[in-house]
Amino acid sequence: MTQTSENVTWLTQEAYNQLKAELEYLSGPARTEIAVKIAAAREEGDLRENGGYHAAKEEQGKMELRVRQLTQLLEHAKVGEAPADDGVVEPGMVVTIAFDGDDDDTTTFLLASREYASSDIETYSPQSPLGVGVSGKKMGETADYELPNGKIATVKILSAKPYSG
Repeated sequence: MTQTSENVTWLTQEAYNQLKAELEYLSGPARTEIAVKIAAAREEGDLRENGGYHAAKEEQGKMELRVRQLTQLLEHAKVGEAPADDGVVEPGMVVTIAFDGDDDDTTTFLLASREYASSDIETYSPQSPLGVGVSGKKMGETADYELPNGKIATVKILSAKPYSG
């Protein structure tokens, strides 16, 4: 998982390898595929009215942006170990919290960078108000964080376990 400290992003070896593989794919085979799509669309004629060409160029732009993001992330990455299973909330942990002390009103999320967002579990950034509020807290402790409307909310940490993928 990740922990961002200024321009450094902490990654587990597994996460680093996953992002590196994505970068290699986007920099090689994916670039070739999009170049072929653009060339094929260009052959269809007038580029001003060629939807396939414009879609392929847009896809190429998004892909190149992702390549730049991954390159920068990996350049500044420090590879380390997954967080310890010590019940302390930190990036890379799956955290369950109860809102306002109501143990029935709970939510579970992964505290990690957006790079780890998946459909399996909701992901909150360590830099988000909730992420900042719960970081460093232990099971059983409470944490305060500021809501978008400026009010302060309190949550209780019910559990914090390392994310296992």
